[in-house]
Amino acid sequence: MAFSEIELKKIDKFVGGLCRKRTPEKYKKELRFEYRIKVHDVEIIEIRPYFHNPNEMSELSVAKLKFNRTKNIWVLYWQRASGKWLRYEPSKTTNDLAELVTEIDHDEFGCFFG
Repeated sequence: MAFSEIELKKIDKFVGGLCRKRTPEKYKKELRFEYRIKVHDVEIIEIRPYFHNPNEMSELSVAKLKFNRTKNIWVLYWQRASGKWLRYEPSKTTNDLAELVTEIDHDEFGCFFG
């Protein structure tokens, strides 16, 4: 089962809120953050023009939040340079999406925003 309308509103409030907060209004064409939902995954993506071809946009995954519906928990992942997703170990699983979004925003270990 995909996310319900209530869950989608919560995702937009917290994950969308982080993306809007991290996207500088006056530089939206040069840098912006968005999120995408695939089944039970919510992925935060950085979008910016390619250096050598500013007419094309590049996308870089920042973080992934996976929802386990049977356990009603969220799990946070970060992406290595190799492209492999790893569970973000400082953070435990939680049913509080806002807690994980705060963890991404603070980025204590430089896993998400460098």
